[in-house]
Amino acid sequence: MLRRGFILFLPRLAGLLVVACCSVSIVYMLACTPKGDNQQLALPRVHSLTAKEGYEAILQEREEKHRNYIISLKKQISQLKAELQGRSKQLKNVQDQYPDPLDIQLDHSNPEKAQANLLAFLHSQIDKAEVHSGIKLSTEYAAVPFESFTLQKVYQLETGLTRHPEEKPVRKDKRDELIEVIELAVGSLNNPEGDGNAKHRLYTASDFIEGIYRTEKDKGTLYELTFKGDRKHQFKKIVLFRPFGPVMKVKNENVNMADTLINVIVPLAKRASKFRQFMQNFREMGIQQDGRIHLTVVYFGKEQMNEVKSILENTSKSANFKNFTFIQLNEEFSRGKGLDVGARFWKGNNVVLFFCDVDIYFTAEFLNSCRLNTQPGKKVFYPVLFSQYNPSIIYGHHDSIPSLEQQLIIKKETGFWRDFGFGMTCQYRSDFINIGKKETPIQLPFYRNTTNCDQLPFLKPEYLCL
Repeated sequence: MLRRGFILFLPRLAGLLVVACCSVSIVYMLACTPKGDNQQLALPRVHSLTAKEGYEAILQEREEKHRNYIISLKKQISQLKAELQGRSKQLKNVQDQYPDPLDIQLDHSNPEKAQANLLAFLHSQIDKAEVHSGIKLSTEYAAVPFESFTLQKVYQLETGLTRHPEEKPVRKDKRDELIEVIELAVGSLNNPEGDGNAKHRLYTASDFIEGIYRTEKDKGTLYELTFKGDRKHQFKKIVLFRPFGPVMKVKNENVNMADTLINVIVPLAKRASKFRQFMQNFREMGIQQDGRIHLTVVYFGKEQMNEVKSILENTSKSANFKNFTFIQLNEEFSRGKGLDVGARFWKGNNVVLFFCDVDIYFTAEFLNSCRLNTQPGKKVFYPVLFSQYNPSIIYGHHDSIPSLEQQLIIKKETGFWRDFGFGMTCQYRSDFINIGKKETPIQLPFYRNTTNCDQLPFLKPEYLCL
């Protein structure tokens, strides 16, 4: 009985011991835990503020950052507003000085004023474009190239001269554009302003010789057309401009080239056989057909010099030609020095210089193009040459090689445009001497013409392009 009572009391005793231990632990924790300012209990944090103070510090720090960011944004906004006001004033001043071209379309109440404003805007586009004078360019790559055309052919960079050396204006819009320009030019020639009832020659499209054009994307398209004049060595030049509107006539002038002499300068060393071939072409085209030409040969060294001088003297006697100069230099060949010496040796009036090589074939028409596309102080002419392939390869399957005249064909099978070289040039002597001395912008009309590969090259005015 006693043993059973002890067994029943033992679990109760264990329970009381557990409760006592828990009570002692709780009392110990309450007694040893530090108290806050508000006498609230909290878990201890080593080397740190209490949890509430920590959160408050973090919130205060972030609030300060956001406040500084807002202040920075407000400063930037105020600066942008001030800059915007300044730009608005500048724009208003410009608009006051140059009226907005859109105003001419908005004022329908006064048609006469709108028409006058439209004409003023179109004329302002002409003044902005490179029509009356050249402009300064940072590099030659900034130049807007000219494309050229005749009644039958067009030479344009748009389709690529490598794949299409020459082509007809197959695109209807391009064909219609060029036909319209030629018709307008013919009409302008047949109805000159200020002549009244004076009789004058009736021009037709068959009088058109050549034309060039180029488009400046922000201004318009410039056209320069050359027609036959009333007399030999006289020409009519018409300048038109399309400022993204109706075509406008800029200039109609007579050009007389009867007294314009060309000094052909040829640097040479040896190559007597090539020089003999060159002189055959020079005699036919320069002396017999043109007649307004001078030849300057700058010879380097003494080898084959007597043979070259003999060729010159024989041509002089047979063609009664006295307009030539022979300069001999005892040094190694230098094309640049030869051209410079030949240009500076000239003592006459200002003359057109044609820097030429001994393997160039040119025509009398090209010499006229050389004159027409140069103007002292304003314009120089760089013909880009067509280089022929070796005729023995091109015509190897033929029974015989055709004559030189029959070889003068512009096709991709016969040669290529040498558009990477600018060795041939026509310019007035005054411009050559004054290079680098003055900053007057000079127009650089680029066109297409010809030269050799292993055979004679040729320069023809109808192959003007860039």
